[in-house]
Amino acid sequence: MSLDREQVLRSAAALLSRRSTATMDEVARAAGIGRATLHRHFAGRDALVRALEDLGIQEFEAALDAAGLDEGSAEDGLRRLIVAVEPAAGLLSFLVTENQLFEGDEMNEGWDRLDARVAAFFRRGQERGEFRIDLTPAWLTEALYALIGAGAWAVQAGRVAGQDFPHMIAELLLGGARRSVEQ
Repeated sequence: MSLDREQVLRSAAALLSRRSTATMDEVARAAGIGRATLHRHFAGRDALVRALEDLGIQEFEAALDAAGLDEGSAEDGLRRLIVAVEPAAGLLSFLVTENQLFEGDEMNEGWDRLDARVAAFFRRGQERGEFRIDLTPAWLTEALYALIGAGAWAVQAGRVAGQDFPHMIAELLLGGARRSVEQ
C-alpha cells in the first residue's frame, strides 16, 4: 500500500486544526499510519507544518481563483471568497497561529502573493467607492484573516453553526468596511 501524502496532510490538518498541540504520534494515528512512516515523510513537526503551509497556500489560492473577485460588486466578491475559503478555514487558522512560533526573517513568497491579491481586491473596492477609504487594504486583509480564523474556531467549538460561518463573517466585516453615505 502506498502512502498518499495528500491524505496524510489532510488528516494532519484536520487534527491540528482542532488540537494544535497534538503530537506527531497523534498525527500518525489520525492518518492511519505508524509514527516511523510519518517521520520518513516529515522529519519532524516543523517539516510537517511547512508541508501544511504549502497545502494551505494552495487551498487559499484555489479559493481566491474560485471566488472571481473581479466579477460583480466587491461585496459579492467578498461573500464568494468567504464561502470558497470555508473548507480550508481550520487549516488556515492553525497556520496563522503556528507561524507565530517560527522565528527568523524568512519571507514566504506564497503568503506574500496571497496577501497582495486580497489587498488588491480591497483596494479595488475602495477605488470603486464600495469600501471605506480610511482603513488600509492591508488592515482589511488582516481583519478578513482574523475573522476567518475566529469563525473556524467558533464552528469547531460548537459555538457557531457551520452553515452560519459565511454570513457571520461577511456581515461583521462588511458592517465595518462598507462605506457609509454620511462620511
